[in-house]
Amino acid sequence: MTNEDDEREDLIRRITETQRGLGRLFAQHQSPLFSSNLTMRQLKVILIVSMNGSASGQDLAQSLGVGLGTVTGIVDRLVAQGFVGRHEDPHDRRVRRVELTPAGAALVEEINNAGFDHYRRILDHLDTATLHALDHVTRTIRDVAAKLIDEGS
Repeated sequence: MTNEDDEREDLIRRITETQRGLGRLFAQHQSPLFSSNLTMRQLKVILIVSMNGSASGQDLAQSLGVGLGTVTGIVDRLVAQGFVGRHEDPHDRRVRRVELTPAGAALVEEINNAGFDHYRRILDHLDTATLHALDHVTRTIRDVAAKLIDEGS
């Protein structure tokens, strides 16, 4: 390993440790995630449906890595809590699709906004030069992440 490789590894380690530290600090901020009484699988279903607009039971089973019977139970509980509803797929009446209800959409928005609001308060305390640098770095990271996803890496 060269000195440059050592320096890169040290920087990556420091950045990773800093990110973990930020994660711990963010975790201390009370999030709607902690007051929602949702299981991790229920939350995953809500987020999958939110990202895709709707999902079939098969889609959810595949995304969660569980059987259709397990998905049915998860969705039944989310329906009972008022976060999702089921409807017939307009293209295949044999398929039932799961969609967010207004309460489910409001929960997703509340979770997203809580994180954004907390992050925004932090950004408000940074000077303009730091914000420019952060803007450049985050755009670069996003671009590399998108490229890696496109390449299938």
